Amino acid sequence: MNDLLRKNVLFVGGKGGVGKSTSSAALAMASAHAKQKTLLVSTDPAHNIGDIFQTDVGGDMTKITENLFALEIDSETETKKYLQTVKDHLKGMVRSDMIDEVNRQIDTAGASPGASEAALFDRLVSIVLDEISDFDLIVFDTAPTGHTIRLLTLPELMGVWIDGMLERRRKTNEHYTQLLNDGDPVEDPVYEVLQARKEKFAKVRDILLDHKRTGYLFVLIPERLPIIETKNALKTMDQHHLHVDHLIVNKILPEKADGEFLAKRRELERSYLKQIREVFSDRTLIEVPLFEEDITDFEKLKTFSTYMTK
Repeated sequence: MNDLLRKNVLFVGGKGGVGKSTSSAALAMASAHAKQKTLLVSTDPAHNIGDIFQTDVGGDMTKITENLFALEIDSETETKKYLQTVKDHLKGMVRSDMIDEVNRQIDTAGASPGASEAALFDRLVSIVLDEISDFDLIVFDTAPTGHTIRLLTLPELMGVWIDGMLERRRKTNEHYTQLLNDGDPVEDPVYEVLQARKEKFAKVRDILLDHKRTGYLFVLIPERLPIIETKNALKTMDQHHLHVDHLIVNKILPEKADGEFLAKRRELERSYLKQIREVFSDRTLIEVPLFEEDITDFEKLKTFSTYMTK
């Protein structure tokens, strides 16, 4: 397990309600206790990091304790910033009498499906590229599975899209150059912006695909639907060369839990644990018991983390 803490970046994903935020916080705290400067980032709209540490955590980096910092990315705020950046890039490229209409179209696009994901991805890229040299480990507490996969596969998809845009801009520029008497090349600020973004995405994609620097782990509980969802998620991740080597099997009923109801529940749970060990036999499984109380303070989080750092 300690090899995870030697990564530069960790992404923690899984179905909603399985304990992603607690697992992310425990990993980040274990890293900080190992005297590594650690940043915990929540991209999940249902932010829990501040609640776990009983500290106000927002969009600005907040110090939690020695060596541990955290921030929560708000998709609505990031979407507004992202759209403003697009508007700023278009200044000087659009006729003054058209800029209001262009801005209106951009604002309308902000409400379209995928806009918040693009904005969130842009912030994630910036965090990885800007902070990776300042922190020993960055832990991302991601949104539920489907959102996580779309987010992590965006560098590949955006790279293909931008390549297409660059090719179209290049052909347009060549066409305009041929129309000029002197044959001078046409300066195209849009092309420059696209090229810069392509290089930015290429850098972060190299980091995401570098198994030595970046790790992926999923959290699940011994129940039918989380097992199915995790199996499908890992298959999709593998297709994009984002290999998940570790799984946290959370909330396992302890043997000391008594009563007829829990006895029956434990019997069913054993069949699911058997299935997990068979289906994910090629992954490292980290089994964590169900605790009597919620993980709401540093001591409980420290106890939780001991199961993940053995």
